[in-house]
Amino acid sequence: RSWFINGLPSDNLSMENGIILTKARRWGLMIDPQAQANRWIKQMYKDNLDIVKPTNKDLIRRIEAGIRAGRCVLLENVGEEIDPSLDPLILQQKFMSGGQLMIKVGDNPLPWNDDFKFFMTTKLQNPHYTPEMQVKVTVLNFYITPSGLEDQLLGTLVAKERPDLEQMKNQLVTSNADMKRELKEIQDKILQMLEDVKGDVLDDENLIEYLGQSKIKSKEINEKVAEGEITEKNIDETREVYRPVAYHGSILFFVTAALSQVDPMYQYSLQWFINLFGRGIDDAEEDEDVQKRLKHLEAYITVLLYTNICRSLFEKHKLLFSFLLTIRIMQGSSKVNAKQWRYLLAGGGSAETQEGPNPAPAWLTPQ
Repeated sequence: RSWFINGLPSDNLSMENGIILTKARRWGLMIDPQAQANRWIKQMYKDNLDIVKPTNKDLIRRIEAGIRAGRCVLLENVGEEIDPSLDPLILQQKFMSGGQLMIKVGDNPLPWNDDFKFFMTTKLQNPHYTPEMQVKVTVLNFYITPSGLEDQLLGTLVAKERPDLEQMKNQLVTSNADMKRELKEIQDKILQMLEDVKGDVLDDENLIEYLGQSKIKSKEINEKVAEGEITEKNIDETREVYRPVAYHGSILFFVTAALSQVDPMYQYSLQWFINLFGRGIDDAEEDEDVQKRLKHLEAYITVLLYTNICRSLFEKHKLLFSFLLTIRIMQGSSKVNAKQWRYLLAGGGSAETQEGPNPAPAWLTPQ
């Protein structure tokens, strides 16, 4: 929950990436073209984080300072190769010297601090890392998924349309996370007190008294958490009304992102799209009827995106973009027959076109 509060996208892929990043023995290298993991790391460790780039002249010195102080270091904008001088750090080649754990980064060995954390991110969308590189690090793909973007856009939309709901949801998520953390701390303290007790457990008055207090406190917390989760579920059901617009927005972004395959010059950031989406919400026609308002939002945001994208396209690519946009919107609404679409792209001759009974076996052979 604290991850989501600090900006990690709430889809399953991002959550799994977060678990792997925090539990893996190797340092994480995150494929992060939309800078989502980057923002999450910066927010998560904002009070104890040094940010460096491969082009920094004092790169090694700053990493050494981070290791000594037990700080977190984020190496941004990594390419397809990493400076070989960082290999001892990436491979975690620690050794004992004088009874102390040491590591050599650069020319000088320095004492190792177990609180040190090292993160790497790259903005390359499809980097090609050698097998030798991949065995050194944990490669994680934080490229935005359709469901993840849909949830983000839903949050943006509800925050503008129903700020009361979004504020209540954020407060509930925060309070539930705080209460569950408090419950975990109580349980840990009980275990610690049980471990430290000497002699008969029943003779320790402090322990017995704390167990009684913690039982009452735990019951109160569990009741509040249960109530909060029911309220959060009701809020989510209300927010779902706005999901069709968020789903539509997700389709628009991925059509836009696919333009980079037409020409590498066509690059559009996720942050730019979210800002455009927010502008569309502000400028779309108002209506008290929620369903009509949703229709206005879909139509206006589509036109706004199309207008802005066409300004940056070569004339010969505008018709292609119009076609792709139309097809993806229709596919999102289940208005395109999948077999007909494949036939249009690939033509006849596939096994799928030969399904069903032979309409004229007298003259048409199965082949």
